[in-house]
Amino acid sequence: QVRLVESGGGLVQPGGSLRLSCAASGFTFSSWTMSWYRQAPGQERELVASIAGAGGSTGYADSVKGRFTISRDNAKNTIYLQMKDLRPEDTAVYYCKRPGLTAYWGQGTQVIVSS
Repeated sequence: QVRLVESGGGLVQPGGSLRLSCAASGFTFSSWTMSWYRQAPGQERELVASIAGAGGSTGYADSVKGRFTISRDNAKNTIYLQMKDLRPEDTAVYYCKRPGLTAYWGQGTQVIVSS
C-alpha cells in the first residue's frame, strides 16, 4: 500500500536551515507529482511546494519562494524540502502528499522556528 514517511523536522532558530525528507513506497514514485504542505496551529493546511514526477517542474507558495527548495531523488523514492532563512511563521507540521483520486498523506514532521 501507499506509504509516505516524513523526517527531518525539529527546533531551529530564526535564520536557520532544515532539510525535510519524505520517503515513499507502494506506488510508481517517478510517475507522480509530489507536494509538501504545512499546517500551523489553528490554521488550515496550505500548499508549500510541488515537484513534477520527472523533477523538472516545481512550484512554490509566495511565502517561501527564494527560501525553500523542493527536490526529488527517484532512485530513492524520496522528496526533499530544503528550507533556509527560516522564520517563526514557518512553524508548522509539514506533510508530504501524493495527489490523485485518493490522496495520500504522511504523518507529518514538526518544524518549530524559535529563539
